Amino acid sequence: MVETAVPARLDRLRWGRFHTLVVVALGITWVLDGLEVTLAGAVAGALKESPVLQLTNAEVGLASSFYLAGAVLGALLFGWLTDRLGRKRLFFITLAVYLVATAATAFSWNFVSFALFRFLTAAGIGGEYTAIASTIQEFVPARYRGHTDLIINGSFWIGAALGAGGSIVLLDPALLPADYGWRAAFFIGSVLGLGILVMRSWIPESPRWLMTHGRADEAHDILDRIEDHHRARGHHVPDEAPATFRLKSRRSTPLHEVWRALFHAHRTRTLVGLSLMVAQAFFYNAIFFTYALVLTDFYGIAASQVGWYLLPFAAGNFLGPLLLGRLFDTVGRRPMIATTYVLSGLLLAATGALFANGVLSATGQTIAWTVIFFFASAAASSAYLTVSETFPLEIAALAIAFFYAVGTGIGGIGAPWLFGALIDTGSKGSLFGGYLLGAGLMIAAGLIAARYGVAAERKSLEDVATPLSAVD
Repeated sequence: MVETAVPARLDRLRWGRFHTLVVVALGITWVLDGLEVTLAGAVAGALKESPVLQLTNAEVGLASSFYLAGAVLGALLFGWLTDRLGRKRLFFITLAVYLVATAATAFSWNFVSFALFRFLTAAGIGGEYTAIASTIQEFVPARYRGHTDLIINGSFWIGAALGAGGSIVLLDPALLPADYGWRAAFFIGSVLGLGILVMRSWIPESPRWLMTHGRADEAHDILDRIEDHHRARGHHVPDEAPATFRLKSRRSTPLHEVWRALFHAHRTRTLVGLSLMVAQAFFYNAIFFTYALVLTDFYGIAASQVGWYLLPFAAGNFLGPLLLGRLFDTVGRRPMIATTYVLSGLLLAATGALFANGVLSATGQTIAWTVIFFFASAAASSAYLTVSETFPLEIAALAIAFFYAVGTGIGGIGAPWLFGALIDTGSKGSLFGGYLLGAGLMIAAGLIAARYGVAAERKSLEDVATPLSAVD
């Protein structure tokens, strides 16, 4: 039996340098994912033109599906290990997997090798999601959790901008031969990753994870250091004794108990989480992974120029969570999640109709997508926020992995292949049908969130979902 004040001590802190360090060192995972996904899209034309690879549109889409499959399996494996072995150990292992695999991608010699290395790269990224998301949630005080989480997820698009900018330079035939530019692009992530390894050495283990595993003394030692650091920098830390609660420590949580929590105790939350994750996964993966193909095949944009069209798209995606994020903590989770999902779906349907009727130019299409994904980015980020904060601490990482895996598996893995095949038909009407499917999924998910979503704003994680091991 353990009596602990860890949650209250974490949530009473004001934002400080320590929180900024945690967000930068760990949240940069989303930057890496944005970089990888954007590079894959931006170099799609170069992969088709490569004298070695010579990929077809369908193979480009299929390679993206392999990437998503790797992310799914990596999330499940590393999510399970994260809850058992601890957050800190896993966010080093997953980063190492990513570093090696993304560097290996640059040496691909055919479609099979390229798809395999993309699969392994994504396995590292998927594992990062589970270890990192759970760690950040457990460190950030309740009143900052919503908008902080949205901004971190939105930083995916900083990576997207880096990928787009890097592709503009490295795909320039005046700088590098055609078969070397795309290879050099995949080294960008490895260089960034090496710096991240150093930064993460400063991050301690999650006190909440230590607390639930019977190591409350270690958790309080870490909190003592964090509070001392806050005081040294002039931040007020309350002197009154924080609230405590009791729990039974455990080494791990059996899978049957995970099942009972997801599909019995919290089955309505599971419905909401699955709806949000499936819809945003299909919406994003279908459109973004084939973004370059639409520009090159329907608008005649040169492969080396695609990056210029990705930059404003990335800016809209980052600004959405940045500017709308605080509303998720003030207006509330349910109304904001529902609004952003439904609005994204309606805008995509309208834009798809304009595209099918030949109204939009390449510039007009980019402006329309930028507006749509200003809202869709906040919506997608709120899906990750929802599944990471509405389930008990003991299964937090595995819950994130489960929803990411199932959502991506159902909504994402087949989407790039489907849209690649629709683009290969050369029919704008066929592609419009795909857009309507994505729009419908977003609208349905928004309505489900409006009805069954959890009002988790500004609440401690333990108040949102009582820990499985809690006694009092």
